[in-house]
Amino acid sequence: MESALEEIEFLALSSNRVEVLGLLAAGRCTRTELADATGASQATLGRILSDFEDRSWIRHDGSEYVATATGRLVAEGFTDLQEILETEAKLRGIVDYLPTHAMDFDLRRLSDATITVPSATRPNAPLGRLLGFLREADEVRAFSHTFNEQALRVVRERVTAGDQRFTGVFGRSAIEALADESELRRQLEALLAAGNTEIRVREEGVPIAIMIVDGVVYLLLRDGNGVLRASVDTDDDAVRAWAEDSLDHYWRTATPLEPGTLSE
Repeated sequence: MESALEEIEFLALSSNRVEVLGLLAAGRCTRTELADATGASQATLGRILSDFEDRSWIRHDGSEYVATATGRLVAEGFTDLQEILETEAKLRGIVDYLPTHAMDFDLRRLSDATITVPSATRPNAPLGRLLGFLREADEVRAFSHTFNEQALRVVRERVTAGDQRFTGVFGRSAIEALADESELRRQLEALLAAGNTEIRVREEGVPIAIMIVDGVVYLLLRDGNGVLRASVDTDDDAVRAWAEDSLDHYWRTATPLEPGTLSE
């Protein structure tokens, strides 16, 4: 009997094998239908089908082929492995910055996420992508250890114009950093004075930086020195549910930031 690794190699070395097994796991197919779907020659299909029958992954039923229960198991497992490796490759360059300690969803939910990283020509690309969405959003919810100057300005402009609702929870250090600079303090005061804003402060801090912009979740990823290394945005339901639950937790453990309480 071949080892599991040898069986994985057997499948992985042929995209035709992977595709044929996936097709037969999904339903019955004739040999002609398999040829049309895969583009494989009849000789290649003959070898694949014979190899699969030898492993009891498929069975021949009249003019059709169909996967057995174990064949469907292999097809499902191989598809899962492919998805895992595709997601890993996508996240490889940013994994050191992901707040995985706080992320209790399957990382495969980020397989369709948009990852934006700085480049030589667009060093502010991660923030720029976020700002573009902030300028159009009807509702913004945030929990973060920082409140970027540009994001604050865009949110303040939208909120005070009556075009956006803002809810945020920030660590004490983020609020103090804004209060220490007169212009940023004025921006924050104007935001607080708007009727469609609620901001709370969490004394224990907020270890991650997340914005929920309408239905899209934005993760702002920084290194140990606070430098923005990437943004990740997704409208995946599971990620959004995690972000909303996390926001609720931080909200319940924070206190309101009232207008007029910012230090000079």
